[in-house]
Amino acid sequence: MSLQLAENSMKRIFVHKVVLNIGVGRSGEAVEKAKAVLKQISGQEPKLTYAKKTIRDFGIRKGEAIGVKVTLMKKRAVDVLKKLLLAKGLKLSSSSFDNEGNVSFGIKEHIEIPGIKYDPELGIFGLDVCIKLERPGYRVERRRRCPSKVGKSHRVNKEDAIMFMKEMFNIEVV
Repeated sequence: MSLQLAENSMKRIFVHKVVLNIGVGRSGEAVEKAKAVLKQISGQEPKLTYAKKTIRDFGIRKGEAIGVKVTLMKKRAVDVLKKLLLAKGLKLSSSSFDNEGNVSFGIKEHIEIPGIKYDPELGIFGLDVCIKLERPGYRVERRRRCPSKVGKSHRVNKEDAIMFMKEMFNIEVV
């Protein structure tokens, strides 16, 4: 199977994007601290995420900034992903993979990431990591003019995603 994938360049899998998200749950100084943490991890300026509806019990109003996220692509995504997987001990659960070529996992404390030091002014934050795996040709779904579907045989499934992550990042799936 892997020999066939090596022959056909359209069947090779790559990391399309990595999204890092910190949901703080309240606005103000906590969001600014989370923003500084994500900038330290990714080296890129994060964007604010806003509440979709008002929840009185939590003291959240619609439109209020309650989290931050950053999207990494290309080489930077792979470099940061290697550090994040080291923080997880190069082990992921099989439930972290879905049938669409996505991988998601969480990190409980950002100070577990290699190269990140504890700063008492910022505190400790957990973050969510979402990875989108693709093959060449997926652009046909996203293009503006004449968008089309990617065929079922060309999509990245769960088994392909697990195999790619094992080969590329030497992870263990438990």
